[in-house]
Amino acid sequence: MSNPYVKIRRDLHKIPELGFQEFKTQKYLLSYIESLSSDRLEIKTWKTGIFVKVNGLFPSKVIGYRADIDGLPIEEETEYSFQSEHEGRMHACGHDFHMSIALGILTFFVQNPINDDLLFIFQPAEEGPGGALPMLQSDIMSEWKPDMIFALHIAPEYPVGTIATKEGLLFANTSELFIDLKGKGGHAAYPHQTNDMIVAACSLVTQLQTIIARNVDPLDSAVVTIGKITGGTVQNIIAEKARLEGTIRTLSVQSMEKVKQRIEALVHGVEVGFHCEATIDYGAMYHQVYNHHEITRDFMDFVKEKTDVIVIECKEAMTGEDFGYMLRDIPGFMFWLGVDSEYGLHHAKLTPNEDAIHIAIKMLTQYIHQIGHK
Repeated sequence: MSNPYVKIRRDLHKIPELGFQEFKTQKYLLSYIESLSSDRLEIKTWKTGIFVKVNGLFPSKVIGYRADIDGLPIEEETEYSFQSEHEGRMHACGHDFHMSIALGILTFFVQNPINDDLLFIFQPAEEGPGGALPMLQSDIMSEWKPDMIFALHIAPEYPVGTIATKEGLLFANTSELFIDLKGKGGHAAYPHQTNDMIVAACSLVTQLQTIIARNVDPLDSAVVTIGKITGGTVQNIIAEKARLEGTIRTLSVQSMEKVKQRIEALVHGVEVGFHCEATIDYGAMYHQVYNHHEITRDFMDFVKEKTDVIVIECKEAMTGEDFGYMLRDIPGFMFWLGVDSEYGLHHAKLTPNEDAIHIAIKMLTQYIHQIGHK
């Protein structure tokens, strides 16, 4: 393990923390960044996140790079010698990779200055409740706002040595979905005296599946998934309460609005039909990731022509990423970095190939060096 950024990745892999609780992670990152001790560095913290500005020699613009830093509420099942030390927490989405790559790029440009300013954004809470939008709205971002910005996300399905991206829409609009139903519980022997929320919840789940089949243009794409249902206490008591938890994903803002309108209509129907009360909470909502056409094409052409990395022009995905908020306000792009893992994102056995760290650092330092001297 000669690559120091592999060690950093492993160190960070041990200490995954949930959104806005990344205290150990922030401390680790700050310790490393401050050790670079350059008079061209400016460091500002924001909640559990960090802004790092590298002042250029003759700046005409600010180039932004974002890395997310939080983990997931997953119990790790890898065979790593450096497994998570935090019970029920894991870097199962590759943010440990994202951070180590960002530190590698940062270090290179502290030691090899370019003309333009660089802004590194270490963002908390990407997995929820969402750190990109409030970070974008912060006073620090107003002061140091980039003229362009980009980011990567590891992709277990692509081999090491490849990246995948496209112009335009890359990731979907997403929204969490929480529906609470409250009726009247009672003894299982007297169902006529109750309003059973288990039955109401099951009926609602079935109705929700009609939204995609009958309310979304078949040439469009959308998803409504209910991943969790809770309700009831024991087998012979009719449930007074039930809760549905799920997600909505659409390829257009208009479809998101239409799907939500239909959900609200169906939930109201359940209220009337089952004589109950219902509430809807959309939780965290993420804006689509939409890659700026010209900047993305220039990046793809650069990688094809100037590096050994293979570029795949991929299709859009129903993945959610709050980096979309930054791209809504700042021209830029996101791309997939191939890491060749048998297990996918958010899986307890995710084991991305660490060779991708060096490949990403080398490719992106070359790219930034070119655009930072224009």
